[in-house]
Amino acid sequence: MSTDFKRYWQLAQRILLQVVAALFLTSIAWVLIYRWVSPPATFLMLERRAHAPVGKGYYGIQEDDRRIRYRFRRLDEVAPQVPLALIAAEDQRFLLHHGFDGNALLEAAKYNLNGGKKLRGGSTISQQVAKNVFLWQGRSYIRKAAEAYFTVLIELLWNKRRIMEMYLSVAEMGDCTFGVEAAAQRYFHKSADRITPAEAALLAGVLPNPLRFRASNPGPVARAKQQRVLRNMRRLGGTAYVRELVAE
Repeated sequence: MSTDFKRYWQLAQRILLQVVAALFLTSIAWVLIYRWVSPPATFLMLERRAHAPVGKGYYGIQEDDRRIRYRFRRLDEVAPQVPLALIAAEDQRFLLHHGFDGNALLEAAKYNLNGGKKLRGGSTISQQVAKNVFLWQGRSYIRKAAEAYFTVLIELLWNKRRIMEMYLSVAEMGDCTFGVEAAAQRYFHKSADRITPAEAALLAGVLPNPLRFRASNPGPVARAKQQRVLRNMRRLGGTAYVRELVAE
């Protein structure tokens, strides 16, 4: 190996290490800032605004009206039925795990390997926050690795209350509609602190595919999902289950 090549190789290694260190420190700072500051926007919000709606006049939105409906809300600014419904629908072990739910991942893997009609994921609320707040949409090993990395960071640097606040504020609940406050105003014409258990269950029930299962005009599938979430909410013990989370 020539002296020049060794010199260039050592320089490349130093630059690579510096880039990795800079990315690491930037990610730490980004997560820490969002511990106290609400995100101005997410990548998905920008993507939705740039693209045409799903179907002409979808949710009453026309091609020239692509403004994003989004308003961040603290946990004490929404009805306690909201975090309860989200936990009941998406991640019933949210208060128990540290970002990843091994049982859910195992069940999803078994379902998919046994030829399930639709691929099932085992993502926790923490993983969905990592994806929704910090990452782009899509499926790739790089994005999944980044999702796992940010999940670890938010579990280390935030508490469960902040993770839930992020989730209920930035989750997509309809075309150009993000968060429970925007969804409550749009679909129920009221603020999120006045949402009923049935309304919270409906919003949580359509979360896996809010562009298909509409909370504004729910069909039989959306209603069935709503009833399933309501049953889970009762089984968890009602709002008493999230009392400590809300009181943090």
